[in-house]
Amino acid sequence: MGEQPRHSNRYREGLAVRRSVLGDRHVDNAERISTDFDRPFQELITEAAWGSVWSRPGWTKRERSIVTLALLAALGHDEEVAMHVRATANTGASREDICEAFLHVAVYAGVPAANRAIKIAKQVFVEMDATDGNHDGG
Repeated sequence: MGEQPRHSNRYREGLAVRRSVLGDRHVDNAERISTDFDRPFQELITEAAWGSVWSRPGWTKRERSIVTLALLAALGHDEEVAMHVRATANTGASREDICEAFLHVAVYAGVPAANRAIKIAKQVFVEMDATDGNHDGG
């Protein structure tokens, strides 16, 4: 996919934010496996989600991370929950923050959604701890 001159400033800003939250490895992989079919989608989420929403002033990346995790858990988007739990290493959201978000999910979106998200987070924490020894979370 690569950054091309045709991309807007919002896209370029979104790409920088996306990299800062998800990490270069994740973004590079998404770009590497992108095809003509899904490239427009990758460009859309980079510009809209990362360039228009995550780049807004007012909330920190930590706050956005917590809200994003709660929404993804409530909606049952398991792969995205795992990805954003991993991203907390870059956003500053702690494991306590994640727990609190999932408690809200339990009350406002249902215990099964929160239960599933907690199981996913616990598995991701094991993977993160095995990779970098970070036991504090976040």
